[in-house]
Amino acid sequence: MRKMILTAFLFSIAIAALSQTSKENGTIYISDPHIDVVNTSMKAYLDKDITANTKLFADTATVWVSGMGKARPIDAALKDWATDFDFYNDIKVNKVGYPDYLHYIDQDQKYVQSWWQWQGTSKKTGDVVKIDFVQFDSFNSAGKIAKEEIYGDFSKMVKN
Repeated sequence: MRKMILTAFLFSIAIAALSQTSKENGTIYISDPHIDVVNTSMKAYLDKDITANTKLFADTATVWVSGMGKARPIDAALKDWATDFDFYNDIKVNKVGYPDYLHYIDQDQKYVQSWWQWQGTSKKTGDVVKIDFVQFDSFNSAGKIAKEEIYGDFSKMVKN
């Protein structure tokens, strides 16, 4: 009798698990104006154009890069990134693959995730430094970047 009850219980659990349906929470796009904003921001970095880059971010935007303790305001991050050119020549940032725009139904969240490789030649040593990283940009309702998070091993990038 116990075996029969246990078997029936396990069978009902299996049926319940199999009858679960998938539910979408958004859409992923390969082409979208939000992706264009991220690409434009990267171009502004390479052009050393802090003013153009600032216009792409919300006034309250924050940036966090792996290795940092906490996120920083966008104006401080842009000024810090500008110093890359004081320590490195021939800076390039190449796209790896293609970025995706993710629009989540839940809370109407908008993200662009993109993969890149930063490369520069150290002015001090002449060494070429390459850093692979992934970047996540969240957008506000005005289409501006509200938060940027960057994950990569930036310990190779020495500024002194």
